[in-house]
Amino acid sequence: MPTLTANPLDRLRLVQWLSPSFPIGAFAYSQGLEQAITDGAVTSPETLENWVRATLSFGSGRMDAIFLAHARAPDADISALADLACAYAASAERMLEMTEQGRAFGRTIEALTGEAQPALPYALAVGYATRDLQVSTEEVLQIWLQGLAAQQIAAAVKFMPLGQTSGQTVLANLAATILALAQTCATAPQSALSSTSFGADMAQMRHETMDVRIFRS
Repeated sequence: MPTLTANPLDRLRLVQWLSPSFPIGAFAYSQGLEQAITDGAVTSPETLENWVRATLSFGSGRMDAIFLAHARAPDADISALADLACAYAASAERMLEMTEQGRAFGRTIEALTGEAQPALPYALAVGYATRDLQVSTEEVLQIWLQGLAAQQIAAAVKFMPLGQTSGQTVLANLAATILALAQTCATAPQSALSSTSFGADMAQMRHETMDVRIFRS
C-alpha cells in the first residue's frame, strides 16, 4: 500500500485544529483525574504517568482514537458511529465532555471553513472534519492522542503539586506509547472497541458528586 504524503498546509491546519488553544473548552475537563488526585490515587509524576498511559491505552483514549479513525472513512455511517460512541459513554460527565467539546469544535471549524459540520461527539467531529485533509490517519491520531495526554497533564499541574517541567517530562515519557497506539488504532476494526480502564471510569462517575471541584469531569 503506498504511503500517503502529507500536504504541508493540511498538516498545519491539523496542528491548529488540535492545538490546546483551539476553543473547545478542554481546559475545563479532567476525565476523572481530579477525583483520582483527591482520592490519593495520583500523587506524583510517576503515578500520573501510569494513570494517563492507562487511560490512553485501555480506556477513553483508545476508544476515541478508533472512533476518529472510522469517522475519516469516505463511506462512514457517521450517525451510527455517533450513536455507538454515546452508548459507550461510561458516565454522565463523559457524555457531557464528548458532546460539548464536539459541538464547540464543529462550530469553530464551520466558521473557519464555511462548511457545515454535524453535531457529533468530539472524536467523531475531528474525524469528520479532517477526512479531506491530506494527512494520514496515523498522523492525525498521533497529534490527537498527544493532545489528550497533554490535557490530562495540564489538569494535574493545576490541581496537585506538580511543576510545569515535571508535567512536560511525563508527556515526553508517553511519546512511545502514543506512537504505538496511533499505529494500532488507525486500522483497528470496530470490533476492537473496548474499555478496561475501570478506575478512571469509576473516578469520573464519583466526580459527579464531588462537593468542591474545579473541573467539569
